[in-house]
Amino acid sequence: MRALLRELGWSTDLAIEPAGEQPVATGDQIVIAVEACGVCGRDCLDRAGRFAFVQVPIIPGHEAVGRVVAIGPEVTEWRVGERVATLHRDACGDCAACAAGETSLCVRAAAVLGLLVDGGYARWLSAPQRCFYAVPDHLEPALTAVLHCTVGTAWRGLTRAGVGAGTRVLVTGANGGVGGAAVAVANRLGATVIAVVRDEAHRELATAHGAAIVVVDDGAGFHKRLPGGTVEVAIDCVGAPTFNAALRSLAVGGRLVAVGNVTGGRVELNVGYVITYGLQITGSSGATRDDMAAVLALHATRPFEVPIHARLPLADADRAQRLVAAGGLHGRVVLFPDLPS
Repeated sequence: MRALLRELGWSTDLAIEPAGEQPVATGDQIVIAVEACGVCGRDCLDRAGRFAFVQVPIIPGHEAVGRVVAIGPEVTEWRVGERVATLHRDACGDCAACAAGETSLCVRAAAVLGLLVDGGYARWLSAPQRCFYAVPDHLEPALTAVLHCTVGTAWRGLTRAGVGAGTRVLVTGANGGVGGAAVAVANRLGATVIAVVRDEAHRELATAHGAAIVVVDDGAGFHKRLPGGTVEVAIDCVGAPTFNAALRSLAVGGRLVAVGNVTGGRVELNVGYVITYGLQITGSSGATRDDMAAVLALHATRPFEVPIHARLPLADADRAQRLVAAGGLHGRVVLFPDLPS
């Protein structure tokens, strides 16, 4: 079975089709038998046509885990039977970014899962070998599927923003997958975490992740009432609704990490404010293999718990995306090819 996005928008459902025979691995591609695939907010933005270069028809999904069942003749990094999970995309291995170890910034990456090439809402996933990283056999499939896009993204953003012991960190959208992971990562790095959620029902979840303070706010005014004052780092996991309030929560010389784009809307930026306060704004895309090795090492000593809102059969892929698009979930939605419908 596989789910196929045939046309952009929400007026028609994702098509559910037979998976067909196992693909043949060619070139530097590997084929994995998918155990589980997360449903990310970016999947919904892709479907809505927020990215002009999305290819249709296409199988969505960039959060898959599975075992290698076939390798192409040019594959050097994997063997049949190994367990892997997906990065967002491949990397060329030759450009300046790749040479510096920043493979998630590769400018030549052509295989963006679920966007330019078929993704993980399927029984089989075939992609270039650099689209994957190694994962332990014992990790539970739902957690393993979403670990890169949640904990990995948060880890990359927070570590590059210099978060460490004693840093005050603000996290918006702290009830979501990346937001909850950001609270947990910042807590493990020794930071004092202020979590922002829009509903009182999410307070307990944010506290469980390690937030010292939870602020319930609609997203526009929390900067005016932060306990203890400004923060050194803010990681915005929402986007337009919270971006400027997160920016105004920063102390002089503070750093804002942008990872969320829930609505796809643009933000207005007071450049003079950024200049006067010496603020830094950076985006955090997907994590690298090195980032994920660090995440897995930390998980081995102090496990991450990414809440799973729903585990659904692959046949319910359309329902799953509509749940994520509606928002307000306690954690992630994950699809399973082998779960009965």
